[in-house]
Amino acid sequence: MTDFVHSTPGGDSAREDLQRPSALRQWMSYMRRDKKALFGLIVLGVLIFSAVFAHWLSPYDPNAMDFSMMLKPSLQHPLGTDDLGRDLLSRLLHGTQISLFVGISTVILGMSAGVTLGVVAGYFGKWVDTIIMRYVDLQWAFPNFIIAVYLVAVFGTGLANVIIAISLAYIDDFARVARGMVLTIKQEQYIAAAHTLGASDNRVMWRHILPNAMAPIIVQATVSVSYAILAEAGLSFLGLGVGSDTPTWGLILADSRSFISRAWWLGVFPGLFIMITVLSINFLGDALRDMLDVREVTDAH
Repeated sequence: MTDFVHSTPGGDSAREDLQRPSALRQWMSYMRRDKKALFGLIVLGVLIFSAVFAHWLSPYDPNAMDFSMMLKPSLQHPLGTDDLGRDLLSRLLHGTQISLFVGISTVILGMSAGVTLGVVAGYFGKWVDTIIMRYVDLQWAFPNFIIAVYLVAVFGTGLANVIIAISLAYIDDFARVARGMVLTIKQEQYIAAAHTLGASDNRVMWRHILPNAMAPIIVQATVSVSYAILAEAGLSFLGLGVGSDTPTWGLILADSRSFISRAWWLGVFPGLFIMITVLSINFLGDALRDMLDVREVTDAH
């Protein structure tokens, strides 16, 4: 006897949706298999928690001076103090706020501008593509850090200027990735169908092309955060970053140069914070690249 199964419209697709693992479940399963990605996720989570609650986690005011405790490790100061008696642990925790904020905000700004230029250039082509890509090629000819140093030297130091300078330096990276994806996607049949149905250029670019081009852009953004953190630390080390009263990892490293033989902790601990942060972000970037199956992403130069 033939068994009849009562079905409703959309029933098969509903059952398939129930059987298909969710994106979150797939992501968690991948993280359990990839130990490096799991390490990066845990470390980055701890750093974000420390940055958000740095005011409460810090045992001392990061700028409070105690001249009786200059360059002395002790139970009260487990990571030691600097040449002005300021607690190093407190300064590093507050420096986490600056580094993560600069890294994330610069990537958001650079990605917004770069992706916009790349999508417009790849979609319209012709003279629009030529003008935009000649600018991108010109910027590509110079290392990102050199561009950031030049912009800070022109606009001046300070947190806002550092963020603007680093974000402008990374526009070309995102523009190249976005343009390459648009050139491929705009040849697809569903883009031609959207045009046939009367969709405007703006709708096709931002509603049909960009969402399908986001995988390599997300990977590029993840990698760029680590580069931005290194750029901020480098600018602060050179005295081109934020003000001297703002604790940053690069500034702490710069202050340690004169005391590295007497107080090794002043150079070691901020260096470890920078290394672990960048390493954990790169681990996550590698995991995202594998999960999203992005085989070629333009590397930052």
